[in-house]
Amino acid sequence: MLNDDDAAHMALALAQARLAGAAGEVPVGAVVVKDGKVLGLGRNSPVASHDPTAHAEIAALRAAAAALGNYRLDGCTLYVTLEPCTMCVGAMLHARLARVVYGAPDPKTGAAGSVLNPFADSRINHQTRIEGGVCAAECGALLQQFFQGRRQELRMTTTPLRDDALRTPDARFDNLPDYPWTPHYVADLPALAGLRLHYLDEGPRDAPRTWLCLHGNPAWSYLYRKMIPVFLAAGDRVVAPDMPGFGRSDKPKKVQSHTFTWHRQVLLELVERLDLQRVVLVVQDWGGLLGLTLPMAAPQRYSGLLVMNTILATGDMPLGPGFLAWREMCQKNPEFDIARLFARGNPQMTPDECAAYMAPFPDAGHRAATRAFAPMVPEFPDSDGAAVSRQARDFWRDQWQGRTMMAVGQQDPVLGPPVMELMRSWIRNCPPPMVLEQAGHFVQEHGEPVAREAVRVFGRG
Repeated sequence: MLNDDDAAHMALALAQARLAGAAGEVPVGAVVVKDGKVLGLGRNSPVASHDPTAHAEIAALRAAAAALGNYRLDGCTLYVTLEPCTMCVGAMLHARLARVVYGAPDPKTGAAGSVLNPFADSRINHQTRIEGGVCAAECGALLQQFFQGRRQELRMTTTPLRDDALRTPDARFDNLPDYPWTPHYVADLPALAGLRLHYLDEGPRDAPRTWLCLHGNPAWSYLYRKMIPVFLAAGDRVVAPDMPGFGRSDKPKKVQSHTFTWHRQVLLELVERLDLQRVVLVVQDWGGLLGLTLPMAAPQRYSGLLVMNTILATGDMPLGPGFLAWREMCQKNPEFDIARLFARGNPQMTPDECAAYMAPFPDAGHRAATRAFAPMVPEFPDSDGAAVSRQARDFWRDQWQGRTMMAVGQQDPVLGPPVMELMRSWIRNCPPPMVLEQAGHFVQEHGEPVAREAVRVFGRG
């Protein structure tokens, strides 16, 4: 018979289920209780542990048995968010639980009455009471949301490739150093018109803070591999997209496909689609040229800015000599060696790390974006993106209400200290920068201390 504590104990199991879902496991959680005291908690982890027995119920039973010092769990009740399977029921009966309470029924594999019911077999020498339906709607909704997301991911991974685009083979991204994260895709943003966009999405979806990490040219989300673990260790969420033409995202074949306005619109729609809140915007290079124009469109979503070597190209100021030299190099050598570029500016990087930046670009046909981006920088007042960049400058100078941290790579010949000092004058209440004496343009290659300082600066407020 259900009692007043059942809902409270099932809420604990639901908390475990949410943790499992956030880790990419089927969201099932379990709790073992005796005389009102919680003895064991468990959540699904067969994928991460490579263990077919690592169900939530088994984990909770093991924890409870260890707490009691006895594999017999006489007088205990196990709460689980999903009707248990045959394996778990066998363990429950062997443990001699007094009672099992589950949430949502499982019409495919449930062994508490949906498909089988060993609990009802009188030939078994121990009888455990079974009761279902506690918080069933909430338990079922959690599972439904999880599998809907899985189906959406499957649709994204099988999205047909447009005739005017290329898609880098997945094998190119196998075994990249320090890049273990699960790919996510979206293809139905209006601006994408059927192209597939890749993004990383790690950490709890309801985290108190989300770091939106935007890369530049010719980088991709691999650039943030040293910062992401620090943000995740703080309990936060990290979203790091690959812009169209870069990383694992689809790559339009024509240089003319890439425009400032289009790339900005894709990012705006992605932020809306993922409904990002409490965002700390993390930008560098083109991640800043584009990303710094985003918050004024929805300032309520953004609480912080971490800005590294970048600029707003407003068209009413001459482009710097460092950038002009870079643009000229790109024009003369459009298929420049990206791995060599990173090695030259970051001698601490390993050859495999440098080579990883070339992974998205197996041949020249995949490199329309790297050819397009240098000429795309707004140079004149009527250049594409110049007007919105001037609006963004006004926003940061006059309206920005969030916290700001600036980190500057001192060795950057393109967007180094003089440019960043100008940027600082444009950002309201921007404190003195964190200076990285050995870092060049790609500050994220020295990103671990930057990320740790950012976690401290932005805190939990």
